[in-house]
Amino acid sequence: MHNSDHSLIDATVTPSAANRQFWDDDAARYHADHAAYLSSFYWCPEMLHESEARLLGDLTGRSVLEIGCGSAPCSAWLAHTAQDAELVTGFDISAGMLHRAPTGLPLAQADVLALPYRDAAFDVAFSVFGALPFVADLGVALSEIRRVLRPGARFVFSVTHPMRWVFPDDPASTTAEISYFDRAYEERDAEGLLTYAEYHRTFGDWVRALRAAGLSLLDVTEPTWPPTLTETWGQWSPERGALFPGTAIFTTQAV
Repeated sequence: MHNSDHSLIDATVTPSAANRQFWDDDAARYHADHAAYLSSFYWCPEMLHESEARLLGDLTGRSVLEIGCGSAPCSAWLAHTAQDAELVTGFDISAGMLHRAPTGLPLAQADVLALPYRDAAFDVAFSVFGALPFVADLGVALSEIRRVLRPGARFVFSVTHPMRWVFPDDPASTTAEISYFDRAYEERDAEGLLTYAEYHRTFGDWVRALRAAGLSLLDVTEPTWPPTLTETWGQWSPERGALFPGTAIFTTQAV
């Protein structure tokens, strides 16, 4: 999503508050529009499944945290399939999303900028387009994630591919129109109050932020578009997927 207003964040409505309300209000539509994607553990609109990618590794005896879990389809899949895991839990900022999660999962409502977990509590953390694209202060978010990870823990997260930012929302467009160096998209109401916020990081931004937080970058996965996938979803489409990546999945390790 893009617009030309990259003004400063309104002091009376934080990005966390704006996005909490947005996802509460949008939860029903989001689930109706993306039922297949939300049926299991898919890393991205390219429908790369964790059973195929195996980015989290062996979870036997591991405690696992999902960051920005939404209605927790990924955690639910792990809880069902990785039954040798010590714990699978998650959190999301939106109560509206959490209310749609399966029962029995130990989920919490929380903000990634202030996690309600003790230091070094988890062996593995992951995030599927959750939390990180919506926080203005990436450094604080990554530091909080690193705080709750044990040394050597794996943290894997998927986000919109940095190069995708330069293209408009029209999924048929393959012409770059937005500066790669613009880093904020904000929506405001008639009174100028923030109602939605999303933030872009260049590849260099990600590398520097991860290093500063004490997370070592191990790999970046750029899923290809499956030739049999015909669904168009927002910025993702077969036309674009044939030409350039839409998702970047970062695999990191706590130092």
